[in-house]
Order: sequence, then structure tokens, then C-alpha cells
Amino acid sequence: MSILKVARLGHPVLRGGARPLTPKEVVAAPIQRLIADMVETMHEYNGVGLAAVQVHQPLQIAVLEVADNPRYPEKPAVPLSVLVNPRIEPLAQSMEEDWEGCLSVPDMRGRVPRYAQLRVRALDHEGREIDFTASGFHARVIQHEFDHLNGKVYLDRMSDLSTLAHLQEYIRYWSEK
Repeated sequence: MSILKVARLGHPVLRGGARPLTPKEVVAAPIQRLIADMVETMHEYNGVGLAAVQVHQPLQIAVLEVADNPRYPEKPAVPLSVLVNPRIEPLAQSMEEDWEGCLSVPDMRGRVPRYAQLRVRALDHEGREIDFTASGFHARVIQHEFDHLNGKVYLDRMSDLSTLAHLQEYIRYWSEK
């Protein structure tokens, strides 16, 4: 396994979107290796999610996991998940605004409105169809990664750019202590 280079804001790969994969492609060795490398990269940089476009691969793959993460210590656990070709459907129109950061926008945080509950349909790491409901922080992480697969970053979703903050100022002035 390898730690992959993460594209930063301004690199065209982040705005180009991603192509879907077939179940046969998902189980092939190159994609399995990419998924393993993405998980290792996410862990290395204390991310809670990572989309393939963030590691310069325009493919509809996202990995996510929240477990004792120092960047999000107060957030509830989310099991390691691989979402290939995800489709999301809000289950209600209610939105929640909360702080987000991104490995492709390092050392920044901003408040982003997201749907509170989603239905998620995708392929898993073995190319099998999965269908589940996500809510709260889990739903937020999925929407964040889904945006990456469609050429968006969290800054595009912010309704009030005055909340955009460098990490140290976020910690000093905005974070819950």
C-alpha cells in the first residue's frame, strides 16, 4: 500500500468530475489497490473521507471512516466504507449547518449547510449494490465526498463565507472547547 499525493484546491482534477465504474472494474486488482491506497492515505492525513479525484484519479470512488480522529474528536463513529458510483437522495428538505474541512483545502474550516438525512445507493468494494440511510455527520461526510466526485468542494456550498477560517483561528475562536 502507498500514501498518495492529495490534490489541492486549484488543481483541475478537483473540478473535472469522475467517471463511474462497472462492477467488474471494481473487483479488478488496480482498483482494489487504489481503494487500499486511498484508505491508507485518508488515515495518514487524519481524514474522515477521501474521493478518488482528490488523489488524481477521476473515478467515482470514495472512502470514509470516523474512528478516534484527531481532526474531528467529538464526531460519532462511522465504520470504514467504500462507495463506488454513489447516488444520494435527501430524505427530508431539512438542512444542518456545521463546520467542515478538507484535505484538498488544507488548514481551513467553514460552515456548510447539508441535508440531515440521506438515502445512499452505491456499489461496495466488492462491486455489490448497497442501499442504506445515513444521518448527521455520516450524511455530511457522504455529501462532502459526493461533491468531490462531481467537481465541487465545500467552499462552493458555503452560504456565508464570513465563517471561512484558518484552522488555528477556528480552534482559537470557533471550536467548542
